[in-house]
Amino acid sequence: MLNQSQPAQSQFAQSQPIGPLFIGSEIYRASTYGKKHPLAIPRVSTAIDLSRAMGWLDHRAYLDSPRATPDQLARFHDRSYIETVRRAEAEQRLDPEARDRYNIGRLENPIFPEVFRRPATASGGSILAGRLLAEHEGVIYNPAGGTHHGLRDRASGFCYFNDPVLAILTMLDGGLRRVYYADLDAHHGDGVEYAFADDDRVLTVSVHEGTRWPFTGKVGDRAGGMARNLPVPVEFNDSELDYILENALMPLGRGFTPDAVVIQCGADALADDPLSRLELSNRALWNAVRSLATLAPRVLVLGGGGYNPWSVGRCWTGVWATLNGIDPDVPVTQDAEEVLRALTWSRRQGQNPPEHWFTTIADAPRPGPVRDEIRQVVDAVMS
Repeated sequence: MLNQSQPAQSQFAQSQPIGPLFIGSEIYRASTYGKKHPLAIPRVSTAIDLSRAMGWLDHRAYLDSPRATPDQLARFHDRSYIETVRRAEAEQRLDPEARDRYNIGRLENPIFPEVFRRPATASGGSILAGRLLAEHEGVIYNPAGGTHHGLRDRASGFCYFNDPVLAILTMLDGGLRRVYYADLDAHHGDGVEYAFADDDRVLTVSVHEGTRWPFTGKVGDRAGGMARNLPVPVEFNDSELDYILENALMPLGRGFTPDAVVIQCGADALADDPLSRLELSNRALWNAVRSLATLAPRVLVLGGGGYNPWSVGRCWTGVWATLNGIDPDVPVTQDAEEVLRALTWSRRQGQNPPEHWFTTIADAPRPGPVRDEIRQVVDAVMS
């Protein structure tokens, strides 16, 4: 395990590739956004527990995430905003003016006991990953990351800090020349796109449900030139993601010749998720991660959305397996089944969950026709 008190250079020889490494923290096990919030469910802790229960996560591959300091967060975020998030945690309230100015204390971005520490820990993990990948080739997984809606001076869409931006900036500050950011979340990766709209060192590409909040990321939106958006229709299936991967995501990445690829693999595009109307299986996301990871010698994989505890935990566990060259389509161990059966969910779907949520990691495939709308979006993006 990497000792966080020592610089990364002392832990790894410069010539030695690293990873795959898994960055996690126990803070996610006991912290929620509140009982009625979509992020009331365990996610990162489930992925850690399942990965260990399946025998896929050795302690030597696990790094405990540091917490980002205010100075580190200020590489992207305004200091007044950072101090406001810290004050919200300390006082568990904000005055109406600060609440409105920074969008904290509302339904989507509530004030909860760890409102600074939790997102600062997710960001610290991504910053650590960015630093290690600037220094070494390798693969790093931070499922707590992927908070792609966070803005420079405002919370947005459950995201208080934008850890993908902080990770990419860390890589660029460390000497990398080009970073390819591929976002597979059901929601448009608006905060990352805005952050790098005028920076030709970063190509951002987002595949997202076209008629869902934040209602940005139209197919013609190129955000200053360094962005591509693929809004997809409801009932988006595995065959359609495969088509986009083969005809847009991979060619764009190869053409950009990145030094590093950052993959945001939110699990809310899965068929069982309550906050989208897309119909992917987790196999389709794993295939996309597997392919995108071949585009550069440095790979950072992040989490993101995902609001069904069984589907997100199984998906992110399968991502870790995929990064290690393990086929996740195997019977679960008894310990893994116990992890899955111990989960609860207050939504209607959680009251009588299907048996395969307890007994499988891999979903059944969800193929389908590649609709003309998908082909037209790809043609527009590639033109």
